[in-house]
Amino acid sequence: MTVELGIDTFGDVTWDAQENPLSHAQVVRNVVEEGVLADQVGLNFIGLGEHHRDDFAVSSPEMVLAAIAARTENIHLGSAVTVLSSDDPVRVYERFATLDALSHGRAEVILGRGSFTESFPLFGYELEDYEELFEEKLALFAKLRAEQPVSWVGKHTQNLNDVTLYPPVEHGLLKSWIAVGGSPQSVVRAAHHDISLMLAIIGGPVDGFAPFADLYRRALAEFGHTENNPVGYHSYGYVAETDEQAMEEFFKPYVISTRRIGAERGWPAPTRDSFENEVKHGSMAVGSPETVARKIAAGIKSLGASRFDLKVSTGPLSHENIMKSIELYGTKVAPLVKDMLSE
Repeated sequence: MTVELGIDTFGDVTWDAQENPLSHAQVVRNVVEEGVLADQVGLNFIGLGEHHRDDFAVSSPEMVLAAIAARTENIHLGSAVTVLSSDDPVRVYERFATLDALSHGRAEVILGRGSFTESFPLFGYELEDYEELFEEKLALFAKLRAEQPVSWVGKHTQNLNDVTLYPPVEHGLLKSWIAVGGSPQSVVRAAHHDISLMLAIIGGPVDGFAPFADLYRRALAEFGHTENNPVGYHSYGYVAETDEQAMEEFFKPYVISTRRIGAERGWPAPTRDSFENEVKHGSMAVGSPETVARKIAAGIKSLGASRFDLKVSTGPLSHENIMKSIELYGTKVAPLVKDMLSE
């Protein structure tokens, strides 16, 4: 089984050595350097999340990905995720087709509804239309991706009459995924549109998501699509030389980030015990290269996945530590995972 290993980052606003937040501009520049390093150490993918709030620096993933494309050779470049509900499917397709041209076919788009809602009022959408917006815009995007010219009559989108978009994707179809957090309906929707499935796992054991991967494959068959569409998953993680070092360096940034988001959503504040339990029993891949590799290999096997993306940025975790983690992930974890899977 061919397996791809990648990274995700939301461009979390990080601290300097004195625990002062860096400027958003500097964080964006640092994200580019992280993408360049990921390419140099042989990782397959970098995904950038779209956010519109003060704790994340990346609001336009395609712009940052274009900068990474200009300095890399092999790594694939995508979003994690593009909030399609508050965007225009035509513009999304055009932006990623342009990125695909710039990168000689390395562009990917991961579409989602987004777990944050700041983009809805920012771009003039009503949250009461949350479900309808995604359903309609995904259907239009899937139609644009499959074949052009396209004609379309929309309720939340524009009407199109025999439209062809430019630049065309040079080879085949634009590589696309739908991110799903754990809804069976969302899994079936991805299969219906014949788009690859990316499971966004932020907590709990990976094998708890195996039924969703199985449902996706069954639904593909029922819709008459190929069953070879890949399944991928994403989870938080951090790599250091030892388990103890990884736990100590990751714990404080994780607590700061989780406490802030949890306060907005009514989650309980994390404790050291809950953190250690998630590292030990959940999807979070934190530890030495050997520990992280075992966690990833087990998750890939349980899902039958062909892509794993490690979210390398968490809260104010420093750029320097992120860079060390990426280096260890590419040079030590990735070969170990592939050896474990070959066994």
